[in-house]
Amino acid sequence: MVTLSALQTKEVVLLKEGERIGFIDDVELDEATGHITALIVIGKQLKGALLFQRQEEIVIPWEHIVTIGRDFILISTDANKVEVAQEIGKNVE
Repeated sequence: MVTLSALQTKEVVLLKEGERIGFIDDVELDEATGHITALIVIGKQLKGALLFQRQEEIVIPWEHIVTIGRDFILISTDANKVEVAQEIGKNVE
């Protein structure tokens, strides 16, 4: 079993590109089943961004997780979709 606090210490990385997306902030749950449906990741803050500027949330569907390792969570998805989702605050599918 893995706890939310343990997941929050792992960095999310795109498997194909090796790009670091950010760290898990929260999870989405299916109320009917209690299963996790997505990870909510806080994107890396842009250089020169203000300290109090709102960071972007990226929603990663559970199906995109390849593996949960000791230090990283590897996901398989298109980097462009992640960037677009970050900009408009929508789910990556």
